[in-house]
Amino acid sequence: MKSKIHQILKSTFGYDTFRYPQEEIIVHVADKKDALVIMPTGGGKSLCFQIPALAMDGLTVVVSPLIALMKDQVNALNALGVKASAYNSHASLSELNAIENEAYDGKIKMLYISPEKLGTKNCMTFLSRLQISLVAVDEAHCVSMWGNDFRPDYLNLAKLRDALPNVPFIALTATADSSTQQDICHQLHLNNPGIFISSFERKNITLSAAPANKRLDVIEALIKRNIGKSGIIYCTSRKSTESVCEALINRGIKADFYHAGMAQEDRSKVQEAFINDDLQIICATVAFGMGIDKSNIRWVVHYNMPKNIEGYYQEIGRAGRDGLPSEALMFYNFMDYEMLKEFVKDSEATEAFKEVQYAKLDRMWECANTSDCRTNLLLNYFGEYRQEPCNHCDNCLQPKESFDGTVLAQKALSAIVRTNEQISMNMLIDILRGSHKKEIVDKGYDKIKTFGAGRDRYAMEWKSFITQMINQGLISIDYTDYYKLKTTPFSKNVLSGELKVNLTASVLKLKTEEKVVKEKKTPVKKEFGPIDNSLLGKLKSWRLFKAKEMAMPPYVIMHDSTLEAIASSSPINQTELASIPGIGEHKLNKYGDELIKIVTDYLA
Repeated sequence: MKSKIHQILKSTFGYDTFRYPQEEIIVHVADKKDALVIMPTGGGKSLCFQIPALAMDGLTVVVSPLIALMKDQVNALNALGVKASAYNSHASLSELNAIENEAYDGKIKMLYISPEKLGTKNCMTFLSRLQISLVAVDEAHCVSMWGNDFRPDYLNLAKLRDALPNVPFIALTATADSSTQQDICHQLHLNNPGIFISSFERKNITLSAAPANKRLDVIEALIKRNIGKSGIIYCTSRKSTESVCEALINRGIKADFYHAGMAQEDRSKVQEAFINDDLQIICATVAFGMGIDKSNIRWVVHYNMPKNIEGYYQEIGRAGRDGLPSEALMFYNFMDYEMLKEFVKDSEATEAFKEVQYAKLDRMWECANTSDCRTNLLLNYFGEYRQEPCNHCDNCLQPKESFDGTVLAQKALSAIVRTNEQISMNMLIDILRGSHKKEIVDKGYDKIKTFGAGRDRYAMEWKSFITQMINQGLISIDYTDYYKLKTTPFSKNVLSGELKVNLTASVLKLKTEEKVVKEKKTPVKKEFGPIDNSLLGKLKSWRLFKAKEMAMPPYVIMHDSTLEAIASSSPINQTELASIPGIGEHKLNKYGDELIKIVTDYLA
């Protein structure tokens, strides 16, 4: 079989060697065994099912949700002399009938089917009459609620799996964390599958993130560094794709926009121009690019923060598919975070699904704000744990000041181990700070050795430190077990002192240090600049509402000087709000989210 697949690789596809671990996957599947393949975009996933399809007798069915990509792959296979067809809703009845007849006659080697078409009774009847040797499920993360693009139509694949118990299934995706991987295997009823995970690192892509300040200036500089090279600017809304495009044109930069609200003819025209290099710059919603194999995209910009790490990882993967140096820049601000939370809240999804999306959004926000290696954060998120710097992200190329946080990490990990990995981040913080909440006392966590071991740090500090530990792969979050914190392969080495942990200092200080600072600087009034009276009016209206609701004088809720400081500095996250005079830890916890929403809504 190895000799046969190498011959197909060379003769049909023109390559002399496989990329790792393509050959291992192909041999496994050709041996009629199920497989789950996690491989980056541009890593060669298609060959993992196309070569077994050609090596085996019978027909291979490929399930793909991306009709444009389906068309590209069918055309590419036909150009290679492989008879392939696309069976989806874009085909006319006569075209579908012709495909069926060719399949019955054994003239088709690979049949691409959309998941919605697969769910029809006629399609299942059609497939039952064919000699199927292999089923490939592309974009397999779509079958899982834990994935970044859950599609109910994909659940029909379990019926196909049960109808073909002796036919090997190969599920492929570029984006699946450990929870999603387990769920894919479960939802598709895979039989003892081989799980193949190639590295998630994209060494040719330089990753960077920046606050959403002067975005157009930064983008213009990026474009000037890449004159004549293709790039995509991803925007959250249709309206912003048009406004960003117009702003670039006004700066003398040729660009166009793409979103689902355009006429099909206009979308196709823009996409074709981009594919054919007649157009270099596209401002688009995130659906753009999923259905094309364009390999020479040199840069990707996220004008707004993505909703989850899986989506971000998939979208940056549209740059540098040819392996040449490329850039990925993400802008972020708290308004993006709040807006994405509202999208989840207003969706018609189940509460369980919403909770998963909220948790993934929090991880995306942490990813945007991290001072650790961005590549390692992505690798750790997907279960590929590593500590060495990547040297192709902004934080590695320009490291931020850090300190030895090994003892802090040991305290956190010790508490996780002593509670049998049954606690969430908030409970871990409460344990470290010595809280006597009923749940902690009832479970006996107030008796463990590390109870109160971190009471010299504020809760917000611990949240920052634990997040950094998660980003560094020292702690993991189990989304399938109520977001409980778990140890990782690195945890043991940290606890033994073999592995040093570097953390970035939090904005907040030790209580003892805070006291000294206040004693020294109390007479000095901090200046925040001019007060925005319109914002101040909104803040006072909120305070009045709160005062009536709680039957308290308004000044007890918040002093005028505090509201004025907020109205002059417009804090948009917890750290910035914590620096305002009059906002202590209690008020930060009690009113922080409401105040930030008032500011961000006003700014928007």
